[in-house]
Amino acid sequence: MFARRTAVSFRVSVAYRPLIRLRRSLATTTSTLPYDVVVIGGGHAGSEAAAGAARAGAKTLLITQKLETIGEMSCNPSFGGIGKGTLVREVDALDGVCGKVCDKAGVQFRMLNLSKGPAVWGPRAQMDRKLYKKHMQETLFNYPNLSIMAGSVHDIVVGHDAAAEGSEDRVPGQYGKITGVKLESGEIIPTSHIVITTGTFLGGEIHIGLEAYPAGRIGDEASLGLSKSLKDAGFELGRLKTGTPPRLDGKTIDYTNLERQDGDEPPRPFSFMNTEVAVTTADQLPCWMTRTNEATHEIIRNNLDKSIHIRETVKGPRYCPSIESKIIRFASKDSHRIWLEPEGFDTDVVYPNGISMTLPADIQEQMLRTIPGLENVTMTRPGYGVEYDYVDPRELRPTLETKRIRGLWLAGQINGTTGYEEAAAQGVLAGINAGLAAQHKEPITISRAQAYIGVLVDDLVTKGVEEPYRMFTSRSEFRLSVRADNADLRLTEIGRAAGVVSDERWEVYQREKTLLDMGMAALEKEKLTPQEWAEKGFQIGQDGQRRSARQLLTGPKVTIEDFVQHIPLLATIPPHLRERIDREASYAFHIRRQEKDVRFMMASDESLKLPLNLDYESLTGLSNEEKHVLSTIRPQNLGMAKRLQGVTPGALLSLLRYVQKEGKKPAELSEASA
Repeated sequence: MFARRTAVSFRVSVAYRPLIRLRRSLATTTSTLPYDVVVIGGGHAGSEAAAGAARAGAKTLLITQKLETIGEMSCNPSFGGIGKGTLVREVDALDGVCGKVCDKAGVQFRMLNLSKGPAVWGPRAQMDRKLYKKHMQETLFNYPNLSIMAGSVHDIVVGHDAAAEGSEDRVPGQYGKITGVKLESGEIIPTSHIVITTGTFLGGEIHIGLEAYPAGRIGDEASLGLSKSLKDAGFELGRLKTGTPPRLDGKTIDYTNLERQDGDEPPRPFSFMNTEVAVTTADQLPCWMTRTNEATHEIIRNNLDKSIHIRETVKGPRYCPSIESKIIRFASKDSHRIWLEPEGFDTDVVYPNGISMTLPADIQEQMLRTIPGLENVTMTRPGYGVEYDYVDPRELRPTLETKRIRGLWLAGQINGTTGYEEAAAQGVLAGINAGLAAQHKEPITISRAQAYIGVLVDDLVTKGVEEPYRMFTSRSEFRLSVRADNADLRLTEIGRAAGVVSDERWEVYQREKTLLDMGMAALEKEKLTPQEWAEKGFQIGQDGQRRSARQLLTGPKVTIEDFVQHIPLLATIPPHLRERIDREASYAFHIRRQEKDVRFMMASDESLKLPLNLDYESLTGLSNEEKHVLSTIRPQNLGMAKRLQGVTPGALLSLLRYVQKEGKKPAELSEASA
């Protein structure tokens, strides 16, 4: 057992335990309804939603097609990344389950973007697929207030309150309220709250070459009845697509000339409850990098007509596109990077990250063998595409309850997102709020300033989606203060107030927050003159002003470790907490500037004029896509730029700082560009 801040033991689940628990719950229920909350779907959104509703105190039922696929990693064997890793830590801060499971199931842990500031660091870990599924199932099968059953949902049962028709209490546009869920068997399970987390299964269709058939993923049936139910209720549905790469036999890969990537030493856990992860530094598995080449691209170009998945009528993920889309969109690129990622400790299967594809299987194998290291590779399963239904997320409230049907909540890819982390983030929020609503308690809402979860939900419910939505740090205007390392400080108290944070986590949080506060206070208390600091080896401006150690941390090349010998209290604080104090102190000035910039931007976005001849290509802080959009549209002011598709809050702050740096008034800028 790896080190935790407090110890927790798990009972080993047996195959029939969920069904036994289900029967027991039905037999002993004292509620007027058998279940307060029913969660449909056992993927990443469903797992967090079910645990969240149960943690809120609601009698919860999770319905999934197959018990053995709960926690299945349908695509890549990894969690986290830039922006995404922060979501995982936020889910954990609300006492969610995926971060703790990742710490048990990881085969390699890395902090991405370490060469840049902590605001854009991205915790990421390669997973052992079998271990992740095993530990997730153990967690959920033994979760208090949660029952699990295998079954296929045919329909949601919606009631219409005739007495409310025409009354002042009736919400305009509301179709009705949830009263139950109907299974394919015809059985109706009464409930007042449903969370739908069907992923790619909602009207799902698999594509391999010119072949297409209904399925949510290989080997699993699609959910067709729910799409009709939602359409009948008036929801606006659209179609999106995604894909997955072929799987490779690692024994047939030649790694000799490939670039090796190892994990961090030591690996850093996702969960705030852990100080270590299960895998040791020495036992972490490496990843390997290779690249496509012109021969690869030529085979793809010559066979584009053999895939029905490649069509612009249905949008795919722009930021994780198929290799076919890359060849079409980036025709001038000589090669594309591929990461060869192990799928677990006891398997030779390798996941080639970066080449999801939908060409016929024989063409896929031919293409793979043009890639360095894969000349003799055996493909164990072809890549494929999935096309599926999603609901326009503007149908949702910020709590993720639908406006149209009271008691119906949506989370995950059904809302137009892509990725395990985005799904888990929506799942934990929807599940908690469904559980709270079932007990007539106030829901929680999370703002953009509080979390990436807030950014994600706000973007969805206000802007909707035209393509699968993926989280990036650039989507947040508060990324200096909303970081992966401080998710507990931002969210755990909110979760505790809502009753969804356990006593165990709360004790850990309070203990660590006390130490953080003590360390910060000690730094602030140590105030010396420039001469006194110089005597201790710190070189600062000789202006006679007394400065605190905390203020010195905002300067370059000064870390908290430099103060340990001068402030004895710091030596009593664990190293991982000293690192956090260092980051909080060093970012203090930048966070105040961020808050000032955001307030100014929100107050003056329409009046702040942008030069019509502004060279967007020369600006830093803008992505290539943002530069293209801004150069094409040439917005007249910040408000207009704000409304452009693809322009993030981070880009808006870059525009604001450009204007401020020019040192001209908005009116002068406008006149100069006329």
